[in-house]
Amino acid sequence: MKPEQIEALSFKIIDQEARTHNFNAMQWQVVRRMIHTSADFDYQTSVRFHPDAIAAGVGAIQQGKTIITDTNMAKAGIRKKELSRFGVSVECLINNEKVNQTAAAAGTTRAKAAVDAALEKMEDGIYVVGNAPTALLRLIEAVRENKAGPALIIGLCVGFVNAAESKAALIELDFPYISNIGRKGGSNVAASVVNALAIMAAET
Repeated sequence: MKPEQIEALSFKIIDQEARTHNFNAMQWQVVRRMIHTSADFDYQTSVRFHPDAIAAGVGAIQQGKTIITDTNMAKAGIRKKELSRFGVSVECLINNEKVNQTAAAAGTTRAKAAVDAALEKMEDGIYVVGNAPTALLRLIEAVRENKAGPALIIGLCVGFVNAAESKAALIELDFPYISNIGRKGGSNVAASVVNALAIMAAET
């Protein structure tokens, strides 16, 4: 089977096994791709969308705004084909020398320091957190302080320390987000959300 045939069959199986859900057509495109990436149907019940999330994400891509990720793994997992059509760049500052120096001096995580380093870059773009709760918590704080203005936050932290809590804080924020409840997440799943948005942007 060709890659596109495998993907089409995978989505057909997901649709059959998922049966009913409460997502609209565009939201389901996102959730279905998350399930496709992880083979985990828990996302069918755990994913949460801000009402403006899809429009904000698709619009940011179509306007060529920057996508910033908290890990290079998430950056690597994002499809560039559709994004290149709109001139979208995907950046990750986790290994930036200044970020490393700032984190070391402050005794904090590189992920948190990377958020502060990206404040201007993220304006009207998409910030993708697939790993570090410290990044998501700092991003939420920056939004509340009017220091950060991304169009959309994708918050899918994974782990046992503040992962669920940081996502709960994001969901409570009156700001466009795509997230989920609980400990599950990851860079690959976060990248799949961007990919779903990019495909929708290219097809609109």
